Amino acid sequence: MNERNEQKEGAAAPDEENFHRVRRDGGADDCGKAPHGAPDDSSVCDSGSVLAENAREAIYCMCIIGQVEGHYLLGDNQKTTRYEHIIPQLAAIEEDDRTDGVLLILNTMGGDVEAGLAIAEMVASMSKPTVSLVIGGGHSIGIPLAVSAKRAIIAPRASMTVHPVRMTGLVVGAPQTYHYFDQIQDHIVDFVTENSRISRADFARYMMATGNMATDVGTVLYGAEAVESGLMDQLGSLSDALAYLHAQIAQEKKKRSGPDAGGDN
Repeated sequence: MNERNEQKEGAAAPDEENFHRVRRDGGADDCGKAPHGAPDDSSVCDSGSVLAENAREAIYCMCIIGQVEGHYLLGDNQKTTRYEHIIPQLAAIEEDDRTDGVLLILNTMGGDVEAGLAIAEMVASMSKPTVSLVIGGGHSIGIPLAVSAKRAIIAPRASMTVHPVRMTGLVVGAPQTYHYFDQIQDHIVDFVTENSRISRADFARYMMATGNMATDVGTVLYGAEAVESGLMDQLGSLSDALAYLHAQIAQEKKKRSGPDAGGDN
């Protein structure tokens, strides 16, 4: 048996100074504790991220809500997810042996393209089991975030809006600006098609559709439509997301313990 499993079976619960968690008995530790190595900031508490653990495994639940905030601060009356909080948490989770998997819950209207893609790239690069669950909405840059996990699940009545890249504020009407927009859009299309089953042609068609929304270009896909298109992997709920994580974590533990067990004989 490897060192990690020995620690989890023989030692006490993970260091409470580094984690705030939801325990199986319904109790909760102090809010505001960041994952191991991440900034100890009250915004971690505000984000609703928690480590849920039982005797067998520990799953980190992270929420992407409201707008993904980028390089500019949004108004105080808007719910936001800040990438400077999420990225260190993801790095800490990947490095910490006490966390077995990640549940990413999304109810977001989108937000900053670069910040959203940065978070999505981080999630996609993680070696630990990850699953995303779209509830309510996973719109705009929320789509790359949703498909970044190893399993992407959407609630039956949740929706996802696919539309072209847009920018607010002052825009210089020059060929270079439109070329930049095209490049950013290509990056999004590449990421989505590489991390889901949807084809590039279908995603581009949804993105540029003109007959689906009265005041915008694009397409709104609801639960079953998102799955049928290949954008999401399955319809489901919280229990389905957790069941997938439990199964994947068990497989990972079996892989790690196999060679060790063989070497002891």
